Amino acid sequence: MDYFTWNVSPVLLELGPLQLRWYGLLFVGSFFLGLAIARWIFRREGRDPEVLDTLLIYALTGTVIGARLMHCLAYEPHYYLSHPLEILMVWKGGLASHGGMLGVIIALWLFCRRYKESFFWLLSRITIPGLVVAASVRFGNFFNSEILGKETDLPWAIIFERVDMLPRHPVQLYEAFSYLAILGLFVILYKKLTPAFATRLLPGLFLLMMFSVRFLLEYTKTKQAAYTWEIPFSTGQMLSLPFIIIGLGWVLWAIKESMVKNK
Repeated sequence: MDYFTWNVSPVLLELGPLQLRWYGLLFVGSFFLGLAIARWIFRREGRDPEVLDTLLIYALTGTVIGARLMHCLAYEPHYYLSHPLEILMVWKGGLASHGGMLGVIIALWLFCRRYKESFFWLLSRITIPGLVVAASVRFGNFFNSEILGKETDLPWAIIFERVDMLPRHPVQLYEAFSYLAILGLFVILYKKLTPAFATRLLPGLFLLMMFSVRFLLEYTKTKQAAYTWEIPFSTGQMLSLPFIIIGLGWVLWAIKESMVKNK
């Protein structure tokens, strides 16, 4: 069987020693696209969109710091604890979505404390641009030929020629398109739900759906961590479980609260 071969360079443009990589373009670009979506949400609900430029800085900083620390300490702790200065070398690659999630939540909390915004209102609305960022990161991983899937003989398998000649699950695309599907659902829910119920429901539903996808797709991924658990779950799955549990509890609480208020 002939499989699709992927051999696109991860570098979009080179200017002397400077490189513009697809991953960086998609990562940063997704934040600006998310900013445009957030402006629409703020205007729709009568909020001042002027604060969003500052919020972008908070969110971007929190995401990068959290994602980098989680990658270094959860996926390759032995190496990075022996070479602590390399934790700062973000340009060498290595970001973990679980840490990015924690980092952006902390950043939003700090932003809300300083600018007197409602934390839960903002957290619920940021889920929509957050899904844009999550999908874009996985498209960036695809361009980098990283976070590879396991070998498969399925007809849609892809050979990542820059790595090897094995047909693999295009797990980066599985994840990216899953997040885009969730994004479509969230836009519909945001428009249909009352603002109060959206505030209660969306953060928990985001955690539940996004990390359930992540947990399930780990079964099609090659090993990411530099060590192994003595349990039948990967590092990514173990990191996803707390988010899934919190998300499920949050959703049940939101539905219960809505039922009580509607009595």
